[in-house]
Amino acid sequence: MTFPVTSGVTPAGNPGRPDPSAAGDPVHDALTRAQADDLSLIRFLYVDHGGIIRGKAATRQFLPHRIASGIGHTVAMMAMSMLDTLQPVDGMGPVGEVRLVPDPVTLVPLPYAPGAGAMLADLVLPDGRPWDACPRTFLKQAIGALASEGYALRAAFEPEFTLGRREPGPSGAPDQLVPSDDSLCYSATGFHQAHDYIMELVAALQAQGLEVEHYYPELGHGQQEVVIRHAPALRAADNHVLYRETVRGVAFRRGVWASLAPKPIPDQAGNGAHLHASLTDLADDGSPGSRNVFADPADRYGLSQTGYYFIGGLLAHLPALTALTCGSVNSYRRLMPQFWSSAYTSYGMDNREAAVRICSALRGDDTSSVNLELKPSDSSANPYLALGAVIHAGLDGIRGKLDPGEAVNVDPATLPAAQQRALAIHRLPETLGSALDALAADELLMAALGPLRSTAYIAVKRAEIKAFAARDTAWECFQHFTKF
Repeated sequence: MTFPVTSGVTPAGNPGRPDPSAAGDPVHDALTRAQADDLSLIRFLYVDHGGIIRGKAATRQFLPHRIASGIGHTVAMMAMSMLDTLQPVDGMGPVGEVRLVPDPVTLVPLPYAPGAGAMLADLVLPDGRPWDACPRTFLKQAIGALASEGYALRAAFEPEFTLGRREPGPSGAPDQLVPSDDSLCYSATGFHQAHDYIMELVAALQAQGLEVEHYYPELGHGQQEVVIRHAPALRAADNHVLYRETVRGVAFRRGVWASLAPKPIPDQAGNGAHLHASLTDLADDGSPGSRNVFADPADRYGLSQTGYYFIGGLLAHLPALTALTCGSVNSYRRLMPQFWSSAYTSYGMDNREAAVRICSALRGDDTSSVNLELKPSDSSANPYLALGAVIHAGLDGIRGKLDPGEAVNVDPATLPAAQQRALAIHRLPETLGSALDALAADELLMAALGPLRSTAYIAVKRAEIKAFAARDTAWECFQHFTKF
């Protein structure tokens, strides 16, 4: 993944959504776009605490009104688990309303759903004030906290997914995902077998303004990786929501199935969504500047002191952070030692077994391409909560000047226990329950989430743990590959 510092403006001629700084009136532009693209229904999308993308749709006729007023929505939906079971959370019962208010700048046509478009939405109170359980608002607030220290963050999710067919399980077992091929990692055979689907997917992503950088068939059978270019933090999270919808929408239109679940097939490689991030300074007008704050060519790893402090914050909060970046029971089947998914609180230079990887700079781009990769991250997470929590953790490292210790440039699983202790290397939580325990004990992240959001999130996740504990692996994988 490349990380040059750019403006983030959609390239000339790209039919995708415009950069807000280049647009005129966002509402006028959205209405004009909806008319020009002949969009009959526009989906207002959000992500809940179970990591599920949900929403409601408005017709084009009433879009001007619904952009202003939003669409009414029960507060209870943010207490709904990924299994559609409602949890008892004060303030999220049958009484109470919020509004799904779309961000008009995010309007895109949905090529896999002709006649439909989508906008990413905030959950706001009826009087227009932000609601304390809105995930997108949580990320906006984290971005604001970062700006107060003079920084902006650019990010990209690097997702993997499994392409295949949904078929009945043996002997009455739940449906299973059968991969589309059994090709080798990065193999030409994998390119050939997924070609038609991938070409349609890339075109659909580009039509929505997502800049596709790379594609390759990955290690698992049927596993694909399509990489989207980095963007300012809020747009990066918005992009990931659109990406998830597009991967699955294109598959469904073709009569196949695609899943971004962490472990949709127990004996195959898991699907991560590694989170890449870098900081820039702010210009005099408060907009993101051009200097990559993480870059220091004089350092042996090319990383600045600020970058090391950011890592220090990530490592200090990593057990709790994992509850938000790896948000499902299924996630912890993937986070195993020596699976290249990370299993220990360590960092290293291009170390793909470390939780945090310092990515080596590209030749000829020694400063602007420096970035950090957080490996314990997957697409069952709510991307707004995950990225917002990463910002809070990294910012805590910068403010507190937290020393991450020495880089670990070997597989941490190969180190003797005594050496692991000496290097402050600890095993990441091995279950969602353990991760939630760490989150509940993390004062900084709990304060950032706030009482309503943290209570609802933990309640939803505890309910999911209880439900899956009573069932077998086949049922777990079925529920995850059909939801993510």
